[in-house]
Order: sequence, then structure tokens, then C-alpha cells
Amino acid sequence: MFRIPLVASVAVFAAGVVFAAEPIKVGISIAQSPPGSVVQGTQVKDGLEIVKDIVNKQGGVLGRPIELVYEDNQGIPEKGRAASEKLITKDKVVAITGGHQSSVCLAEIEVAHRYGVPYVNTNCWSDDVRTKHYPEVFNPGNYNTRVSMAMAETIAAMKLKNVVAFAENTDYGIGQAKLLDKFIKEKSPGTKFRYETLDRASKDFTPAVLALRANPPDMVINIMLPPAAYILMNQLYEQGVAPTAKTWSYDGAGLADYPDFWQNVKDAGKDMICFALYHPKMNIPPLGKQVAEEYTKRAKAEPNRLIFQAADSLLLIVDAIKQAKSTDPKAIEAALRTMNFTGTRGTFKFSQEPGYTYQQWVDIPYVNYQLTAVNQPISQSHLIQGPGQPLDVSKLQKPAK
Repeated sequence: MFRIPLVASVAVFAAGVVFAAEPIKVGISIAQSPPGSVVQGTQVKDGLEIVKDIVNKQGGVLGRPIELVYEDNQGIPEKGRAASEKLITKDKVVAITGGHQSSVCLAEIEVAHRYGVPYVNTNCWSDDVRTKHYPEVFNPGNYNTRVSMAMAETIAAMKLKNVVAFAENTDYGIGQAKLLDKFIKEKSPGTKFRYETLDRASKDFTPAVLALRANPPDMVINIMLPPAAYILMNQLYEQGVAPTAKTWSYDGAGLADYPDFWQNVKDAGKDMICFALYHPKMNIPPLGKQVAEEYTKRAKAEPNRLIFQAADSLLLIVDAIKQAKSTDPKAIEAALRTMNFTGTRGTFKFSQEPGYTYQQWVDIPYVNYQLTAVNQPISQSHLIQGPGQPLDVSKLQKPAK
């Protein structure tokens, strides 16, 4: 006589679908409170929730719903380490994702590696996350070398002579600045470049800003995350340093499409040049359009890169479970390593080359655009470099004064 397993006798309700099986738990470690980047954490959560709902509405995975188990890491490495430990040992998650601050990711991947649990890195840019060569760690998000190379190419194309960067005192910020120094030397050897490290917990960067007033550079680059990034931008603007007719302002941290960007920077954001991983004029797959429409419906706002990055992070885990026909972490890891994946931003396969491209989506598309008005939606911004295209310097608009 056929008997229904005990675990399948409990009905689980998800997105209007009744599942007669226990959920598949995926661990999510994000910053939900300061000093971490809460705005990033919120965007990551929004993207994950959209995909979870889509997957569960379609019947889940292997007949089971996806359940997201959240932990608040506060943007602190020690908290991230503890969160990962709890998710793996107590909550019994099959994989972890959501990481969006490099110093935290670097702590969390140590735990994932120790337990042999897949870790899909959503937005930690530090190359050190890749160069650890941990087989459990997969990187569908951006990476420092990609950004620094792109920024150096922009500086070379603009023929700038004197550039200053302000970097937050984290693995991400310092690593980004060092790489930028390296690539400027290679691609724009005539450019004088220096960077200064700032405390991301500080609320006053006036001394560093005032030091530029007497001899303003051609460009100031922001390599910081909110809220510190917004404070720096406002103080640069208030002190008449950047953006001005003399000095360009360049966002090297992907700030401009955060939902709280304009309410925090106002005039300080106008005329800024932005490195970005998403622009509405980019071509994205049908799944990306579906996620974008759902986000717009829920948030009444345009999506940003983190929505798509988070969506792809969870979709990767879902697809790996489907391909492996298993929730065993090692089976998921093996599938992630070899499968071709089409998500919200394009199609790729993880590189197995050692170094900063290890288990990385190498050719992540990026753009450069310029904000030309206060409160300007990204869709109306001035696109000056599309994916795979050279920068069109002639499209840049210099501030009047």
C-alpha cells in the first residue's frame, strides 16, 4: 500500500499555490540596519522577493516552494559570519545569496567554504572574493577590475590631466582605488592620479574636500556607498569643488539609480557622470523585462541594477537545483559550475580561469551616462556609452560654472 511520506503531508501555501512538500530554504544575508548600506539591502530583497514569487507561482522547484530565510548582517563582517553560520547550521539552507558589501562577503565565504555550501555573490565587487578560488563561490555580479578598467578608459578618452578619487575604508573601496591607479597608469599615463581613503562611518568630509579648493582637479571620483557617498557629494558641491565647469564628478560606485539618490543629493547630482550596470535603453532578455515590470508595479519606480542582480542570484540557484534534480549542496555547486544560464541581464557561463575571473560572469555589460537635471529618471539620462561601445566624449555636457 502506497503511503504519503510524512514530510509531504504538510500543505505549504505560497503565491496562491498549495505545495504538499516542505520548502527549499535559501539563506539571505543582507544589511537591514546601519552601519550597512540599508538601501542596497532593500533593493536586493526586492529583487529576490519578485523571483521567489514568480518561481512559486509556477509550481516551485522539484514540486517544492522556495523559502527565503533572512539574516541582518548590518554591513559588519562579524555579523555576516554569524549570519552565515546560523543559516547553514540551524536553518539548514541549501545555498546562501544576497551579499552586497565586499568586506561582509569575504567573511561569509569563509563559512560557506568550511561547510561546502554554495554561495552566490550578488554585489560584492572586491576581486579578493574571486581570487580565494573557493569552489562554492559564484559571481554573477560586478567586480572591481571591470569597473576600474572602464573608469580608466573613460579618463583616457576624456584626456584628463589631474584626477582625485575618494574611497571608503573597506576592502571594496581601497581595492577599487588601487586598481584604478594601476589601470590609469596603463591606459592614461599622462594623467596624474591620487586617492584618499575616508571613513565610511564619518558624517563630515570637509577637511578632505577643502584641500581641493585651491587647486581643483579635472575630475573627482566617488568610490563610496551610501550614506557616506551622499554626504561626500553634498560637501563637494557645497564647497564649489565638483561638479563645476573645471571639475567633473564621476560616480564609480553605481549610486545614481538608488531609489533614495535624488532625495539625498539634489543639486549635487546634476551633471555627474555615472558608471552603471543598467540603463533602460540596454537590451535585456524577456525575463528581465518581466522582473522590471513587476518591480515597477510594486514599487512605483524604475528598477535599478540591484533588482536584476538579486533576481539572477536566486534564479541561478533555482536553475541549478532543477538541473541537478537535487537540493544537495554539492550537486547544486556542480550544476552552477557547468551550466549555461540565461537570466534577467543576459546569457553567460561562469569562467573557470584562475584569478579575479574565477567563477565570474566576465563580460558583464556596463554603460556610462550623465545626469543633466535634478530628479532626472535614469531613463531620461544622457547615455554616452552603451554596452560594448566606445565612450562618445562629444555627448558630455559641462556644467555652466
